[in-house]
Amino acid sequence: MKVEALLDYLRSERWPTIWCPGCGNGIVLKAFLQAVHELGLSKDKMAAVSGIGCSSRATGYIDFNTLHTLHGRAVAFATGVKLARPDFHVVVLGGDGDILAIGGNHFIHACRRNIDLTIIVFNNMIYGMTGGQVSPTTPVEKVASTAPFGNTEPPFDTVKVAIAAGATYVARATVYHYPLLVQYIKRALSHRGTAVVEAVTNCHTYYGRYNRIGDASQMIEYFKKNSVTLERAKNVSAEELKDKIIIGEFHVEDKPTFHDRYKKLVETISRKE
Repeated sequence: MKVEALLDYLRSERWPTIWCPGCGNGIVLKAFLQAVHELGLSKDKMAAVSGIGCSSRATGYIDFNTLHTLHGRAVAFATGVKLARPDFHVVVLGGDGDILAIGGNHFIHACRRNIDLTIIVFNNMIYGMTGGQVSPTTPVEKVASTAPFGNTEPPFDTVKVAIAAGATYVARATVYHYPLLVQYIKRALSHRGTAVVEAVTNCHTYYGRYNRIGDASQMIEYFKKNSVTLERAKNVSAEELKDKIIIGEFHVEDKPTFHDRYKKLVETISRKE
């Protein structure tokens, strides 16, 4: 697909972005726009919502119905949009800190309710905008500005949290695996219910530099070498999977959404009256 096909989805007057050269956020954003384009979705029937953080600035660069909201509140705002406009595709674009830390409660309850949202988690394993602090997904022993001797806290596994909370579509890919990322976002947008796509991305400015992984290209090469498909992981020992990134579709389930249950309740009450 030619890049020119995506220009209609951008607010060109807002460019260039604030992202560091080589930041993987641009790759994730392009994957999202390509998925929208290939599905033939109308941008006038799309709402993209974000909170605060590097990746959350994405909503300012795209020509959809967009909300740049409070820190951690993107999922809550998106829930309100979906309830008001159930005919819209509503997407949350946010980072691991915004969605899983301050916004963690909203995230798990959206999954629990099976709200018809697509949530794309840009996971760079660190707080990129505010100085490289430990985030909920920073691996144990990895260095951050608030953990100069290594992180001691076990990280969230975004996929496991989403599945346990009740999300009905859950997938993960890295920015190296771009075609997979597009494919998973397309399936998430087509899914009825809470769909979560974790996009593992590079923050070479902080995470890569602090942990001596290297620049943008070296971090993407790192993702290539350290990723394992879900199918292959089933036949690999836990020891061999240590520090590996498992990619694939982890959960697909068809069950009533919040809107389905709410509509049924309204119909039941109406009959009683």
